[in-house]
Amino acid sequence: MTAFSRRKALASMGAGFLASVNRLDAIIAQGPSDRHRATDGDEDARVDWSDGLTITVGQKSGDIVGNDDKAIQAAVDYVTRLGKGTVKIGPGVYRLRNAIHLSTGIHLMGSGADSILTKIPSEEVMLADDSDWYDQEITLVKAADFQVGDGVALIGDSPHHGGAQVIKRTLVARNGNRFKLDKGLRKNLWVSQKPKCTSLFPLLTSENCSDVLIENLCLDGNLEQNANFNGNYGGNIFLQDCRRFTIRNVESRNYNGDGISFQICHDVHVEDCHVHGNRGNGLHPGSGSQRPVMRGNRLDANNIGLFWCWGVKHGIAESNRMHGNLSQGMSIGHNDTDNVMRRNEIKNSGKVGVLFRDDSRGKDFWANRNLLEDNQIIDSGDDDGIAVNILGNTKDVVVARNTIRETRRPANRQGIHIARQVESLTVEENQISGFDKPIVDERDA
Repeated sequence: MTAFSRRKALASMGAGFLASVNRLDAIIAQGPSDRHRATDGDEDARVDWSDGLTITVGQKSGDIVGNDDKAIQAAVDYVTRLGKGTVKIGPGVYRLRNAIHLSTGIHLMGSGADSILTKIPSEEVMLADDSDWYDQEITLVKAADFQVGDGVALIGDSPHHGGAQVIKRTLVARNGNRFKLDKGLRKNLWVSQKPKCTSLFPLLTSENCSDVLIENLCLDGNLEQNANFNGNYGGNIFLQDCRRFTIRNVESRNYNGDGISFQICHDVHVEDCHVHGNRGNGLHPGSGSQRPVMRGNRLDANNIGLFWCWGVKHGIAESNRMHGNLSQGMSIGHNDTDNVMRRNEIKNSGKVGVLFRDDSRGKDFWANRNLLEDNQIIDSGDDDGIAVNILGNTKDVVVARNTIRETRRPANRQGIHIARQVESLTVEENQISGFDKPIVDERDA
């Protein structure tokens, strides 16, 4: 073959390769379609299958019949084995002795307000013997009402530094007052620190999972018969290290702790939920959570309506109602940056309508670069109440076009309070009325 012929052949091959690449780009751009095939181990070219498995759980009829966590968990585990699908819970009250553990790809669906998940009364029993960090069992001073299968929280101070430690486990076997745990302790529980075993757990929980939808359920934490459980460990819904969860049209009430809490979870959407009467936070987007979207929810009569925890970024809280929360309607602070809070109605907060916290233990731990706009903030606190309180070295915050109103007597109330160290704050086009002092700016002092 002559040099000219070789060059011509190579050019032809190059053109054909480029054409193949262009066709591949076009196929990728189309996304999943019927032309794709499911190939073992390939999750990138997924087919949009129209139908998946649905398992029904009911108290009188269904694929699984029962009224407790075992029935619902059995359905979840069956669907999980097949990769993804729906668990539909029928009407009735389901009394849980352990959390429902949700896996990747689960769609948990109730029948609306008539599908009620609640929990047993909590019980607290002291440990009777030391357990080391490598142990997988505990010994109680009495068995009490604890049963194999129960979810428990082991709570006590660390014998090394004195700080509190919480270990969540399931009791999987028993010999008298000795119980085997589903996993090793990995922390020391020594009787010198008075550790206790408590029947505290979330109603719904998930760890290191993704792509889950929870909807059309009522969760009741049985507050009056349960001890408090810290929102960093529990709640009616508690998620840890999860991604792409949607919680929609869920009623979360009466938990002695948080209504909905998610820690280091990304792209969580909470929509059209009613979260009320919880002793802790209504909504708790927890430490390090990125891009949460909380829209159209009613957050009423909790301790704090919406609590932005540490390092929550690029979130949206929009068109929520926060009425009658005992402390703040909304609280934002430690490294919570680049968030948008708009078109919320915050009314009758016990202390402050919106609080920008003074989290001053680090170099720059404040709630910087946040937008508070087009909200209604009405009747905040007692006679010394403040509608919007901006503390610490908070900077680059915009407070714009809000209606901030006091319909009671002015007393000593303030519309907007700005601490001395606040930087680069924009306050514009707000309608402020009914206060003794519409704006108190300590930077002017």
